[in-house]
Amino acid sequence: MVELREITNANIWKVCTLEPFEEQKDFVAENMQSLAEAYATRNEGNHALPLAVYSGGDPIGFVMIGKGTVGNEDESDLIKENYSLWRLMIDKKYQGQGYGRQAIDAAMDLIRTFPFGEAEKVWLSYEPENTHARDIYRKYGFAENGEMCGNEIVAVYEL
Repeated sequence: MVELREITNANIWKVCTLEPFEEQKDFVAENMQSLAEAYATRNEGNHALPLAVYSGGDPIGFVMIGKGTVGNEDESDLIKENYSLWRLMIDKKYQGQGYGRQAIDAAMDLIRTFPFGEAEKVWLSYEPENTHARDIYRKYGFAENGEMCGNEIVAVYEL
């Protein structure tokens, strides 16, 4: 079972060294970049919550949830008014063991507490070529809605 923990000075560098397989690196931002985006987003008065995914005493991945704008020009009301599963990354040493599904479960449980206010949906996006992510999110219940976020396909989950 995984748990989500706050990123602190005690674990930040361990979290920053976690990474996916080489062939997955084009599909997910480095954790350090995500932390920088979270910092900037929060400084602008918006909502981003980066968290370490732990199994036992070890960090094994990274998730970031958000609510509202992600800073793109032509954002839809869906993006502006709802939660996002902004990032999800499980380190290559821990993939294929069910941790990704558990991390999604933990992130969705946290979102259902509405830490940044009420919403009806959770959205996420992925590269069209990332068929593995598409399959995982579809099995979870996310459905593509025809929107794009930049060059990425948007999928939505009804809370």
